[in-house]
Amino acid sequence: MYKAGFIGCGNMGGTLAAVAAKALGEGQVLTADLDPEKLSRLKEQFGTVPGTGEQVAEACRLVFLGVKPQVMRAATAQIREILAGRKDHFCVVSMAAGLTISDIAEQLGGCPVIRIMPNTPAGVGAGVISYCLGTGVTEEDEALFLQTMKPAGLLVKLEEGKIDMASALSGCGPAYVCMFVEAMVDGAVRCGLPRAQAEQFALQTVLGTAKLALETGQDPARLRGAVCSPAGSTIEGVAVLEQRGFRGAVMDALFAAYKRNVELQKA
Repeated sequence: MYKAGFIGCGNMGGTLAAVAAKALGEGQVLTADLDPEKLSRLKEQFGTVPGTGEQVAEACRLVFLGVKPQVMRAATAQIREILAGRKDHFCVVSMAAGLTISDIAEQLGGCPVIRIMPNTPAGVGAGVISYCLGTGVTEEDEALFLQTMKPAGLLVKLEEGKIDMASALSGCGPAYVCMFVEAMVDGAVRCGLPRAQAEQFALQTVLGTAKLALETGQDPARLRGAVCSPAGSTIEGVAVLEQRGFRGAVMDALFAAYKRNVELQKA
């Protein structure tokens, strides 16, 4: 019996399989994917055990589903009967955007389901995983899940109705942050700074600002104000961002992502 197994080891599934291996130790995480190279890399780097989806369904206490929402029904159809035949207790963990606990439970015949929304920084211990619990999930299930995902970073329990909202922020947010960093780098290059230095400065600035806000507990608006001296260069830059609709664009992007998550539930 393995403590955790992963069906689907793509970008997010593979990241969380590595997280689980760090938490549980070598040989404790079973992995399955259509691409054998992904399984080989995980084994070499993190000590996971390559297997099949059927083996994960048969032998794991936590069965993580790392497949895309569009192919979830096909994936659950392959393991539904195996899970139904198990006599021991297990729990399914779904990371598919837009698919509710009831969707996954219905596809699998009513088993306990934990729904999660992780993000890619989980791979370096600086991520966010929001989660909610379905019917039949025990305290022991939740404790094992939290133990397994602890190296990922921040774990936050939410009502299921807020998962799609959190996904639009923390799940999609790394893409928006990367776009902002790219733009800052290009702006610095335009000013004459070498690109390698610009990338280093931009990334450290984002990291440092987030760390400052987290450790001081100060409102980001107050921290921004502290940088904006009267008639200084920073307030001039802020004025341009306001004129170009920077904040409104970010707000609209988050809301668009949230609406898409809701649409995926109806697909």
